[in-house]
Amino acid sequence: MAAMTRVRRVPTTVRVRVVATVCAGLLCASLAGCGNDGTATADASTASADTLASAAPSSAAASTPEATPSTSEAATPTETPTTEEATTAASQEPVSAGGSEASALWGKAYSGSASITVDVYDYCSTDGSRRLAGSQTYSMNSTLNLGRPESGGDQTESNPFSMLFAAGYASQAGAVSFQSSLVSTVSSQDLAGNYRDPNLLLTYWNIDWSDGELDARLTDPHDREAVVPNLLNWPGLLVACRSDLGQMPGGFPHALAAGTTFTGRIDSSGASLTAEGSTTDGVVAFKFTFDGTAS
Repeated sequence: MAAMTRVRRVPTTVRVRVVATVCAGLLCASLAGCGNDGTATADASTASADTLASAAPSSAAASTPEATPSTSEAATPTETPTTEEATTAASQEPVSAGGSEASALWGKAYSGSASITVDVYDYCSTDGSRRLAGSQTYSMNSTLNLGRPESGGDQTESNPFSMLFAAGYASQAGAVSFQSSLVSTVSSQDLAGNYRDPNLLLTYWNIDWSDGELDARLTDPHDREAVVPNLLNWPGLLVACRSDLGQMPGGFPHALAAGTTFTGRIDSSGASLTAEGSTTDGVVAFKFTFDGTAS
């Protein structure tokens, strides 16, 4: 019976062959037992069992199905944050404190008054040397506007903010104007005929601002390019060295020289600043203080 139980697990075609082999083995065992007085019966039974074991093909064992884990036993995958998520989170971190404070001043406008002192020089001495011809002090309504750094072509102003200051009106005698940068339009082709961006960024001032303290300096008046927004409008004599003949009406714009400074305190509520400088022709030197409140 044990032999038959093992045979049931093999395929049908194999089982037929096994049964035939067993029957032949039993017949031979019976004949041998009868012919040898029953001494070979045990050997025949052992041979029959061995024959049965050897008759089972190796493929039968290989065909035994393996246990498959059920769906409930499958491990639930653990979610792992990707590198992209980490990068996105890092990019959303706030910018540095200094940059954030400076950008908070973009769009700020200050209005107040400037007290201006002007020293006028000429070259009317007997030896032709420069001399002080007169001084004048006056006040003018003034405004200061801060904005986002200017961009033109492939360049961006390197200052923390753009700056535009005006004391008086441009055509008014004694008016002063500061502008940190501007975008000028030039030819879209260079001298060789190659294309270039017609938007040219001109930066005039180097501005340093930290913890509410402003330290600005005019570094390049760009008078070579004839684009000069930093000016002191001062009237000139109708005839040099002849003040008795009167002055030209409306004043004459003098370009401010490199080295002009604008320093002091400025924050989101107000400004208290001092400016000092001269003109490129050396005719006028000036100094003023500006106190303004944010609007």
